[in-house]
Formats: sequence, C-alpha cells, structure tokens
Amino acid sequence: MALIEDYFSSDDIHPIDMVETLAEAHQWDFDRVTDDQIAMMVEGQWRTYSLTLAWSDHDETLRLISTFEIDPPAGREPVLYDLLNRINDQCWTGAFTWWREQKLMVWRHGLVLAGGQMASAAQVDRMIANAVSASERFYPAMQMACWGDQTPEDAMKVAIAEAYGRA
Repeated sequence: MALIEDYFSSDDIHPIDMVETLAEAHQWDFDRVTDDQIAMMVEGQWRTYSLTLAWSDHDETLRLISTFEIDPPAGREPVLYDLLNRINDQCWTGAFTWWREQKLMVWRHGLVLAGGQMASAAQVDRMIANAVSASERFYPAMQMACWGDQTPEDAMKVAIAEAYGRA
C-alpha cells in the first residue's frame, strides 16, 4: 500500500489534492500554484529535483515534469543527445529531454485518465517515485558523458538497474 493511501477515504478526489497530501506527508516543500497545478522540491541523493504536476481537464491528463539544471560544456551536446536516446530506450514510464535554452534536464510523463477515470493514490505516488528514481539512476551517466569525457556507451555502464531484495 502506498503511503498516500493512508490519507484518503474517497476515490473521487482531485489528482492535485492527492499530490498535495503526499507532499505534506513527505514534508516536501511545495506550492499549490493553482487548483490544477502544484510545484514541489524533492531531495534525491544526487540533486534536488523540481517537480510540477498539472491536471488538464481538456485532455484528461495528469502531467508531471521533473527538472534539474545541467549545462554541458561546448561541444558535448551531441554526446548528451546520444546518451539521452540510450537512456530513453531504458525508460518505460516517461522520457528525458534537454531544454537547451533553459539549461534544464526534464523528465516528462503523462497519466491519461480519459472517460472520467480517477487517478489512484498509488498511481500518483508511483509517478513521482518514477521521476525521482529515473533521475537518480541516470544522473551519474549524464555527468560522465558531459564532464568526464566518457562515450555514451561507457557512461551508461554507471546507470545501475533497480536492485531487488536486500543485501
């Protein structure tokens, strides 16, 4: 059971309300930007990630964008793009893109809830967890490719798959 499920008794709750409750439970800094949007900061091992979740009534989608700053040295952009293609081949629940002008690495994911479906607390919890875990998993590879003069192939070797079980 996801942590957030302890706080809800209704299946008919706005997705952003779920996110806000989850942020409170984890004691993350957040700002309820509008009724349909929330921004928060989530501390990871490598970085602090800025997450924004927004609900669109028009296309019935809960969108998550997680960002962190990255500004590769001149000449390393082609290496970063090659690496991003390799990384995205390993991701099933979202994808990375680099916003060059803003100097931001962006993880994007959309949860389509067409036909009046409601997001479950577990789905919202998983969206956030996936964004942070993907960023944590691939951040070292991005560093090695941009500043360590590693090839994308070599940089990917540091992207450790999720561990299962206990040591």
